[in-house]
Amino acid sequence: MMTVMYTVKLQAAFEWENAMRVTREQMAEHREKILKSAGKLFRAKGFEAVTVADVMKAAGLTHGGFYGHFKSKDDLIAETLSHALKGDKNGGELASFAKRYLSPKHRDNLASGCSTAGLAAETIRQAPAARAAMTAGLRDTIERLSEQAAGRTEAERRRAAIGHWSALVGAVILARLSSDRALSDEILSETRDWLEEKRPKR
Repeated sequence: MMTVMYTVKLQAAFEWENAMRVTREQMAEHREKILKSAGKLFRAKGFEAVTVADVMKAAGLTHGGFYGHFKSKDDLIAETLSHALKGDKNGGELASFAKRYLSPKHRDNLASGCSTAGLAAETIRQAPAARAAMTAGLRDTIERLSEQAAGRTEAERRRAAIGHWSALVGAVILARLSSDRALSDEILSETRDWLEEKRPKR
């Protein structure tokens, strides 16, 4: 009898642990969906134009489940920025990266484009946590680009990385705001050429 009871308890414990594992995995999966959906919506429309309901609908989840993951919309914004900036592909050889970044395709793809170019100006007016997330992303990007930048010293490579990143982001922001397509294209192409001129020739 004792053996049967022990087996039943052991089975119950196993089922409970398995259920908890599945629940944790589902929670992590749902959180990932929310962050990805929020990132796309925020980049496409801006923080203020997107509601929590919009994000949850885009993620395919119920509105009520939001607070199981985030305390508030401000919390969501900060977490989304941190998540999106880690996922942005802003590394690699600088010349090829600049060519991809300063392209009409990237300029026109707000929802899936660079989070820094898409949200930096808006983040200035957000809560401190959002600005901290953007600052951390900026710091990481500069460090990654410094590894590929030209220069005899670490300070020279860091200066080159900061200059390149500032030119890239600024050019995309200006190209996107221009209602004149020809001017927009010119901003992208001229910035690409200018950066190429700055690149040391081997």
